[in-house]
Amino acid sequence: MIRSFLAIAYNGFREARRNRVTLVLAFFAGLLLLSSSLITDITVATFDRVLIDIGLGGMGIILVLLAVFLSTGLLAREIERRTIFMVVGKPVSRGLFLVARLAGNMLTLTILQVLMGALLLVEFRVLHTAITWPTLLAMGMLWLELLLLSSVGFLMSSFTGQMTSAFVTVSMFFVGHLSGDIYTFAQRSKNEALRALGKVVYYVLPNLERFNLRAQASYGLVVPAREWLASAVYGVAYSAVLIWLAVLAFRRRDFR
Repeated sequence: MIRSFLAIAYNGFREARRNRVTLVLAFFAGLLLLSSSLITDITVATFDRVLIDIGLGGMGIILVLLAVFLSTGLLAREIERRTIFMVVGKPVSRGLFLVARLAGNMLTLTILQVLMGALLLVEFRVLHTAITWPTLLAMGMLWLELLLLSSVGFLMSSFTGQMTSAFVTVSMFFVGHLSGDIYTFAQRSKNEALRALGKVVYYVLPNLERFNLRAQASYGLVVPAREWLASAVYGVAYSAVLIWLAVLAFRRRDFR
């Protein structure tokens, strides 16, 4: 079982690596991170803060787009190419196949994030910007956001098409970052139904702002360990639930 899991995960990683979009986005991310030093020339007084903010922000945008593309497209391409029938006909469970594909997806994102992070840190060294713990922590929390978004993408892909999966995953990204504001505005309303909806959005849907530590990194603010550890547990637990639901849906899907 372990051998099958590793083989499927590596095959998914190899397919993602060969994909031209992955290469284009990785190249663009490198250009974006390198060009951030040119952009910050106009703000000498806040050079370090803007450099960190642009670098982490650019990394986040590229990796989120890539996470949505890969997580919503891997299963869709398997079904479109009908290679899924080669798997479901073998003594490999659908749950193992889906989790292994997700692992391959996360391996691709992790390698790209490490490379982009290393490039950003090299730029910090060249431009004499301090490499602080809040910056490294912000990079680590970004990985948890990518895991959660990828889990959403795989859940949707397990029972619907690629376009719908991509739309829902992108919507989840925006709602997840705005859930706090949505809750605040909803509670100010006199409409009871709207207030209840605000609570559902805030407490049921993933709160992605828990993983956004870019502002803290820009200002060098140390986040208490209990806070980021709680956010890490939240992200892993929420992703585990989504993966479990994805496996259940994928097992019941008819591939005729």
